[in-house]
Amino acid sequence: MKLSDLGEFGFINKIREKSHDISGVMLGIGDDAAATSITPGMALLSTSDLLTEGVHFRLDWSDPVTLGRKSLSVNLSDIAAMGGIPRYALLSIAVPAGFSMEFLSSFIDGFLQQAEKYSVSLIGGDTSASASGFFISVTLLGEQYPDRIVRRSGACNGDLVCVSGTLGDSALGLDLLKSGSYSKEQVIKHLDPTPRVELGTLLAELKIPTSMIDISDGLHADLGHILKASAKGAKICIDNTPLSDIFRNSVSKNSPDYYRFPLSGGEEYELLFTLHPSRLKDAEEAAAKAGTSVSVIGEITEESGLFLASADGSSYSAELNCYDHFALN
Repeated sequence: MKLSDLGEFGFINKIREKSHDISGVMLGIGDDAAATSITPGMALLSTSDLLTEGVHFRLDWSDPVTLGRKSLSVNLSDIAAMGGIPRYALLSIAVPAGFSMEFLSSFIDGFLQQAEKYSVSLIGGDTSASASGFFISVTLLGEQYPDRIVRRSGACNGDLVCVSGTLGDSALGLDLLKSGSYSKEQVIKHLDPTPRVELGTLLAELKIPTSMIDISDGLHADLGHILKASAKGAKICIDNTPLSDIFRNSVSKNSPDYYRFPLSGGEEYELLFTLHPSRLKDAEEAAAKAGTSVSVIGEITEESGLFLASADGSSYSAELNCYDHFALN
């Protein structure tokens, strides 16, 4: 069956039948606007991401269920970076002619799988025809007590710079997808990342981070955002960057990609945060509870600028460019 056979409103009814509201939803899909409540005393967190076929994803690389999950994951990661609790999602899609209902139904299944996993309700959105390509827009609403919200601007001199999980896997996966030679294990983090929602919430509840961001543009670029907002600098030991066994077995240490992928590869969706040294053990315990790890990769300095060095102290000066949608090639 094609989407044209079912029609726009028939498709929306199919989505409504599959979705399930959590507590706090007073009016979900079916009215002109959704009505929801927020926990008393908490602040509303809002984030939005647009995914474009040919720019953010390729349909020949990812099955629709996995694409549906990732479409929500990138927003979940933003809420996690603020220490927030995700609550409600709005999904809008623009669909080219000829798309099968089987594809769209599987895409919605993946999106709702991820929503259920993180206790998120799909409460609305929009649908449209597309003259060219598949477009996905997700808005996610979350909440957190104001004094627990973690910003980018709180890094202090002497703070440790920490990162969750491992880095470089997403960039490796993208590189292998482009080459057409890969195993599922090598590309899974790029196609189906794990947002660190539980860790972000735990860190916020314990008031551990002085600043935090998720790694979507790359470690080098996203740490730069923290340093700019905090008016600080940092010294990073590139040899302390946490790498997975898959990465170490796939990339030679003599390759320039061995450091380039972890430092500048985007779409990691790990948490990058700073903390006072006295809180490191607390952060490690929180990470273990959330099913991941925390690694110290450097420290915050009073002197501005980002200094990258090897364990022997020699500077690392390779050019590291984050992805810029509007850069001229």
